[in-house]
Amino acid sequence: MANISDKMNEALNKQIGEELESAYIYLGMANWFEERTLVKLADWFDNQAKEEFAHAMKFKTHILERGGKVHYPMLREQKQDWSNIMEILEATLAHEQFITGKISELYELAQEIKEYSTLPLLLWFIEEQVEEEDNAMALIDRYKGYKNDFNFDHHVVREEAQE
Repeated sequence: MANISDKMNEALNKQIGEELESAYIYLGMANWFEERTLVKLADWFDNQAKEEFAHAMKFKTHILERGGKVHYPMLREQKQDWSNIMEILEATLAHEQFITGKISELYELAQEIKEYSTLPLLLWFIEEQVEEEDNAMALIDRYKGYKNDFNFDHHVVREEAQE
């Protein structure tokens, strides 16, 4: 017997898709940087992609622990070409803000349908999104201080994803 409502199960499956598409977005960005030998930025976005994949698996685990059914939605092709570093950094922040909105919607749904067992998971993601947005804003702010893309790349550091 499932301890997760059909409505929450469906909503969390949709979020799995959002997280996997996020990974695709960041892989495309990483490729853009790697093609231009901006290797630290490529690594930063590769690690971001791994983290997004780990987020999808966190939702998967929750659904299965609650007796639900996991469904992986079809993923859309993501943008692969960018004009410059700032465009990517601004798109990263906008995307993280979009995901924050999705997590907030899930939290509101969980409260509305009294799906209390999902609230701790969503609170974790709310805190995670604060960090994600902060990381994106910090990259933008730091980039504004550099005149040379390669010099900026040399100073980008991100820890390996450990979700």
